[in-house]
Amino acid sequence: MNTRLQVRKTYKLWIGGAFVRSESGRYDEAHGFNFPRASRKDVRDAVQAARKAAGPWAARTAYNRGQILYRAAEALESRGDGIGVTREEREAAVDVLLHYAGWTDKIAPVLGGVNPVAAPFLSFSVPEPTGVVGIVAPDEPALLGLIAELGPALAGGNVCVSVLSENNPLPGLDLAEALGVSDVPAGVVNLLSGRRRELAGALGAHRDLGAIVDAAGDRELSAELDRLAAETIKRVRHGDPATSYEDATTDALERLNAVTELKTAWHPVGA
Repeated sequence: MNTRLQVRKTYKLWIGGAFVRSESGRYDEAHGFNFPRASRKDVRDAVQAARKAAGPWAARTAYNRGQILYRAAEALESRGDGIGVTREEREAAVDVLLHYAGWTDKIAPVLGGVNPVAAPFLSFSVPEPTGVVGIVAPDEPALLGLIAELGPALAGGNVCVSVLSENNPLPGLDLAEALGVSDVPAGVVNLLSGRRRELAGALGAHRDLGAIVDAAGDRELSAELDRLAAETIKRVRHGDPATSYEDATTDALERLNAVTELKTAWHPVGA
């Protein structure tokens, strides 16, 4: 006879490298588990943590960022099947993360370079991270869709605040546990579960964000994010609602370019 008590899992938000409860104390339920319903205050806390981590993360070498993303993929691979995600989806998510780990030291030579000019100048462009990137993840596939949006942002030296799938946030919250045992520095990735429109609106209005990646496929929300981004001068990338994510690496350059700024310098050439 088994007399052990069942130990029920407690899900929390992932903000600033720590598992925290929502300051609102609110919870929702999915797959028989409670998960926190984040508030606007949690969004502000997450953006603040990301902003603090942005400088040190961007200052790391591209090779080092690739090593860290590879280690995160290792941690995700070792966790096995999670709640609300199939083995095939988890394996595909690991493959996508590994793909973008390999991109880290290739972004500069591919997106940057020397520009031809008809004048006695040298002109060259260097890619730089946008900074804090807000991500609105798709409902399905909850894990693969999230990784497909996180990967290019992190590879480019950005830090992220992600609003997880509203209907199935548990794979994203499980990802936080993999990140917690990897080498990803605190604040580089922040994961929030809750009501999408409430959180995405607060994220879009925040002036510390440099870009928003909207993969939710909600037309009304997309229009609202466009309006908020116009007020605060943010880049916005809207994902195609028909995206299957079966191969989330074929449009890698487009995804990387959406969260990258190009700094162009001109230097006079002597006679």
